[in-house]
Amino acid sequence: MIKILIVLVASMTFLYAVEVLDAAKSKINIDNIKNDKSKVNMQKWLNNSFGLRPYRANYLLPFGIANKRYEDHKLGIVRYDNKEAEIQVSLKLAVFKNLLGLHEKYYLSYTQHAFWQIYVYSSPFRESLYNPEGFVVFPINDVESIFHMRSFKFAIAHMSNGQPNTANVPEFNGFNLSKSINYIYSTLRLQHDTLITDLTLLAPFPGPDNLSDNPDLMNYLGYTKAKFTYFNNKSMYSLMVRGNIASMKGALEATYSYPLRKDKSYLYMKIFTGYVESLIDYNNNITKFSIGVSFSR
Repeated sequence: MIKILIVLVASMTFLYAVEVLDAAKSKINIDNIKNDKSKVNMQKWLNNSFGLRPYRANYLLPFGIANKRYEDHKLGIVRYDNKEAEIQVSLKLAVFKNLLGLHEKYYLSYTQHAFWQIYVYSSPFRESLYNPEGFVVFPINDVESIFHMRSFKFAIAHMSNGQPNTANVPEFNGFNLSKSINYIYSTLRLQHDTLITDLTLLAPFPGPDNLSDNPDLMNYLGYTKAKFTYFNNKSMYSLMVRGNIASMKGALEATYSYPLRKDKSYLYMKIFTGYVESLIDYNNNITKFSIGVSFSR
């Protein structure tokens, strides 16, 4: 019970932090600042406009329950539960634009996704995933075709769990805690009224060393992904499906969000079923429901 209260208090603290910060800045007056450059940068500070923007959904999900217990791969130090919390922080930064004269924009992004076993003794993090990216987005003004294409994205990315290589450590019986992949992907975005469709092709970097930590990962992650995002009044629904046609393995994820406090926070619910929920258990088929609060969509 105490741990649940801690997570709830942390959620509420985060919810109020932005408004408290805004209130602290609200009485600052820059009208009489004579140095133009100082005035411009103070205005940016007041507007929180230094370039960082949400990328993927940023959320804190205090409660998630899976259909089975998670396996502890760290020599059985802790017996994991099937209940846990999830935290995701995802930001992007625009770095260049229109270098090719196509009105394209270039970005750097960073996403960290943590799985927190808060309901067991000592509350360890089961896994944290680190996912930096560099990508470019080309706008498309398609008004004639039935596809209604809106943009094309090309990205280079890395994902890993930051764990040491244990493949040759006798105590781990050949299991390697380290999991990682370097990959490229491209996404074509379509729009039909309030329905956004993202069609993605993904491929790992060539060479055997790239997937040496997890050589069969692509059998479970897959090379193709489709995501559908639908807006209905204030509600937002999404459905993601990805997989490998050859192995017939993949995953499905559905989310729902609804504004709670002046569009600064959202009720967020997620259902995941399939493989690669996390890298450490990429070949473990998991079905899980999670609920909490998101701070971006």
